[in-house]
Amino acid sequence: MKNSRRKFLSSISMLAASSAIPLHAFDFGSSKKLKIALVGTGIRGITFWGKRLITEYSNIIEFVGLSDINSSRLAYAKKYIGVECPVFIDFKKMVTDVQPDLIIVTTKDSTHHKFIIQGLNMGCDVLTEKPLTVDETKCQAILDAEKKSDKSLIVGFNYRWSPYATKVKELLMEKTIGDLVSVDFSWYLNTYHGASYFRRWHGEMKSSGSLWVHKSTHHFDLLNWWIDSEPSEVFAYGDLEFYGKNGPFRGDNCRTCKHSESCDFYWDITKDEFMKELYVNHEHEDGYIRDNCLFRKDIDIYDKMSAQVKYANNTTLNYSLTTYSPFEGWRVAFNGTKGRIEASQDIPYNMSKTISEAEKHSNEMDQTSKNELSSESIIVHKLWKEYETIEVPMEKKGHGGGDKRLQDKIFKTSDMEDPFGRTAGIRDGAMSILIGIGARRSIEQKKLIKISELTNLQPQVKR
Repeated sequence: MKNSRRKFLSSISMLAASSAIPLHAFDFGSSKKLKIALVGTGIRGITFWGKRLITEYSNIIEFVGLSDINSSRLAYAKKYIGVECPVFIDFKKMVTDVQPDLIIVTTKDSTHHKFIIQGLNMGCDVLTEKPLTVDETKCQAILDAEKKSDKSLIVGFNYRWSPYATKVKELLMEKTIGDLVSVDFSWYLNTYHGASYFRRWHGEMKSSGSLWVHKSTHHFDLLNWWIDSEPSEVFAYGDLEFYGKNGPFRGDNCRTCKHSESCDFYWDITKDEFMKELYVNHEHEDGYIRDNCLFRKDIDIYDKMSAQVKYANNTTLNYSLTTYSPFEGWRVAFNGTKGRIEASQDIPYNMSKTISEAEKHSNEMDQTSKNELSSESIIVHKLWKEYETIEVPMEKKGHGGGDKRLQDKIFKTSDMEDPFGRTAGIRDGAMSILIGIGARRSIEQKKLIKISELTNLQPQVKR
């Protein structure tokens, strides 16, 4: 059973490299379950990769271990997920003692490489949350470890799996607008979600690699997949002009700040019972403050970002990320030899029904409540013809329905062929972060960065 289980995980990773490779069915009818160990018990770990797995797949998977550097939060995570497995501060001891089939990594971005490499070296398949890692040196170390290992690495990119993103891919695959020439992509983070990154460790370059890596890896993976090519060059601009040192005042954190009544960004974390139980109640152990001041001087990432990317197939990309927009959403336009595709999500004035900006991110992350159905439009323009509007059924919970589809593919329908090639492996994870890493290097060095000079991966037109 263990061999077929590992064959399954290997085939999932191989699919990302070539959709022509047939998948081997995983025998979920067996009495033996897939043994999973989770390292990192923050919000994404205990909800999406924790409680949801138990809720949806407990007949085919079992948690055999949880690991975190914070013993207090670890105890809470065990209770919240609803498992009886042992918990460990020492990751290596956990792997040695419980011998999992699959390790899921949801730790701080800058430590992903540590657990990925150790997991592969200790004979386990690994699934990591995005981003793969935060710089080119760690990326190369992961590539080397995976190459030496007979185990596999999966990267948890969920945006590919939403019905809306998939419809865009389908239109491009069908050459609806001919050969792709250029792409314009803008992502807007509002003053709730966008600000949240600057409250946390994400606001420090050493921990997150900046939003070029932590957030934009989502966008660059979508773009690489849509464009069906890999990046070859990047030139970027970026600066810190709103958060951090630019603030009119600062405090230790929101709870103790004397400016709470005058700060537009004041957030009382103690009024959110879940956030209080997950973070506030355990900060005494590791010092992780979840409601840090947005204007603290330790913030050194960019809050204004734009880049130009050239792909191996000669497609060009214009990209921008705004971190303090009045609304949250995104726009993309694809220009081809026979027309143009325009797509967008959550742009308020394009929607018949909207929710408050304060609710948007929590709604997107929600894995528990009923999914409301709606639709959003894709506009297809063809040369010499009137434009066409395509309505795409949408789900708002779980990243537009992408979360559940990603997990179903991994744990339930691994043997089903996917014509859209949505499963992401190590190469996809690397290519998505290398654009962000290259953009960061471009800003630092004030020059164009060639992707091939960052690691030993050479950009390809098609994976």
